[in-house]
Amino acid sequence: MRPVLMEKVEELRGINAVKIKEASEAGRKVVGMYCVFSPQEIVLAAGAIPVTLCGTKQEPIEDAEKELPRNLCPLIKSSYGFAITDKCPYFYFSDVLLAETTCDGKKKMYELMGKIKPMHVMNLPQTADGAEALSYWKQEVVHFKNFLEEKFGVEITEEKLRAAVKLANRERIALKKLHQLSAHKPAPLTGMDMMLAQWLKGFNVDKEAGIQLIEDLIVEIEERMAEGKFAFDENTPRILLTGVPIGSGSEKVLKILEEAGASVVALENCTGYKGLDIMVDEEKEPILAIAEKYLSTPCSCMSNNTRRLDLIKRLAKEYQVDAVVDLTWQACHTYNIESFTVKNFVKEELNLPFLQIETDYSNSDVGQIKVRVEAFLESFLETVK
Repeated sequence: MRPVLMEKVEELRGINAVKIKEASEAGRKVVGMYCVFSPQEIVLAAGAIPVTLCGTKQEPIEDAEKELPRNLCPLIKSSYGFAITDKCPYFYFSDVLLAETTCDGKKKMYELMGKIKPMHVMNLPQTADGAEALSYWKQEVVHFKNFLEEKFGVEITEEKLRAAVKLANRERIALKKLHQLSAHKPAPLTGMDMMLAQWLKGFNVDKEAGIQLIEDLIVEIEERMAEGKFAFDENTPRILLTGVPIGSGSEKVLKILEEAGASVVALENCTGYKGLDIMVDEEKEPILAIAEKYLSTPCSCMSNNTRRLDLIKRLAKEYQVDAVVDLTWQACHTYNIESFTVKNFVKEELNLPFLQIETDYSNSDVGQIKVRVEAFLESFLETVK
């Protein structure tokens, strides 16, 4: 039986869609964002609402393919499809968009999307290492700050930035604690519910209410754990899911894994733990601290991306995982190429079973994936009992 408060978490979908409309009509400014590299603290300090934009469903892809190539990453096509069909309320009510150059496909798609709404593009360095990269990225953060100040007619002061940093860190701390509950064996929460709780936080219009809900959910789960209530038993194989971001509508691999009898205890991806691992240093000058935090994101767009391997190693140990599954979207070249490195690291360094699944948002290959997952789990199931 799932936690009772998960019903309230699911209700956030409808509630936030109404709240963003009400906020916009009341004169609040809204900044739509897609990526974990997007510094929400700058938006909050501008008195605006940062929201994640829709891009995890198959439905609008057909419309997107009228302008975009079919052999493109489904995340890009879905994001653009939502934009041109007005089916995403967060995009519709966004006053400006924040884009980022994480991959060539998104970069070129943003050129088209920028004709629909005012857009600011943050240009990422090619590497996250070294003083030169940090200096460059810090200037990009400053450019974004200047853009919002001019666009919204506000002044983003150091005091406002520090308050925004504290608020965003509180949200991260709550979500990180929620995720870490599944380090317990057996896990008290399904991977599906964990994904949903973390994915929906990006759509929260009222951050304080969102933080409180997550904190209340943690309390409920801890009480259930004290009563011996868990989502799985101790013999359930524990999976670390790494790779591309997922959300409601693109969770088929996560769902298949758990329906096949596994417990997905750690979500290393951008919509999971990756953005929660490091906080913004509240003791440092805010712009520098924000730049350092976001540049530390272990994304496959960076070269070299050894930080991702370090994170996988830590999560594998802390969450006592039995295997690693790497999910990549079709035409996501950086994650698909990096999967070879991840496979070798997981098998040789961590001595764990590894499975890569490359797919899209459609259900056309669900049967095939089920067969692969079931065979993969059976291959090491006896060793974890």
